Amino acid sequence: GWKLVSGAVSPPPPMATLLSVYAGTGCQVLIMSVLTLVFACLGFLSPANRGALLSSVLFFYVLMGVPAGYVSARFCKLVREPNHFKATLLTATLFPGVCFVIFFSVNMVAWAKQSSSAVPFGTLIVLMFLWFGISLPLIFFGSYLGFRREVMSTPAAVSAIPRQIPPTPWWMSPACSAMVGGLLPFGAVFVEMFFILSSIWQHRFYYMFGFLGLVVGILIITVVEITIVLAYLHLCAEDYRWWWRSFMTAGSVAFYAFMYGTYHYWARSNPAMAFDALAASIYFGYMGIISYAIFVLCGFCGFVATFAFTRKIYGSIKID
Repeated sequence: GWKLVSGAVSPPPPMATLLSVYAGTGCQVLIMSVLTLVFACLGFLSPANRGALLSSVLFFYVLMGVPAGYVSARFCKLVREPNHFKATLLTATLFPGVCFVIFFSVNMVAWAKQSSSAVPFGTLIVLMFLWFGISLPLIFFGSYLGFRREVMSTPAAVSAIPRQIPPTPWWMSPACSAMVGGLLPFGAVFVEMFFILSSIWQHRFYYMFGFLGLVVGILIITVVEITIVLAYLHLCAEDYRWWWRSFMTAGSVAFYAFMYGTYHYWARSNPAMAFDALAASIYFGYMGIISYAIFVLCGFCGFVATFAFTRKIYGSIKID
């Protein structure tokens, strides 16, 4: 069972630095989401003023650069990444860089169409200042604190010879387990997604922030539970490749969220209307950013939970 692979669970996986970067970014997005929901539930953010809600999201994301750099540095040190500068720079640029490219592409379409929804060039300069002037130094400071700490201990001795993984059935393949792992958490939140999408794209006010906080809590708990269960089943099958699998299993919720967003777009649009490139680019561009954030957030929760789970179970056995 799972005790036979105790020497193979600790070695870092392929592209371990990228996984560490996503762990730091996921921590940043998680704290940002929690703080935004807390302030919205307390009444500091009015649903009628959507600009204040979006500004608070950006404000909390920028300020949470310290925990992002810290978490990323801790895992980079665990996987023995020698280039600390590269890892920290990736943490500061990968997630916001992808979001900015999507945002700028949507804005280019709006500029080409001479639409009033186009974001002014001055606003883009302000966003770049927030990114490179505030978020980047905070992430480097958090990374400096993280790299100064001692390396996290591994519960079992690392085997010098890679262990052969026995054949597994098709339903335990990485792709299949990831898609199954994301289905259950999405089923717990898809009803709330209908109200959120209706609020964003159909100009309705969203007041149920307390209920949204409860749904987000249920989502995180469900993601953690299903990821740990699937990781345990794979370890019992002597498949020790849990690092990326735990992140992808939890993050696959974002795939279902994007697919539901696509269904919502076509179900709510008027079939008689001609295809509008601007409306489609705005909808799917911003939906892609939201789904990417869900992927990073849920992936971080699943990965950290599985990491703690493997340390707990392998730290409790005695290997002769």
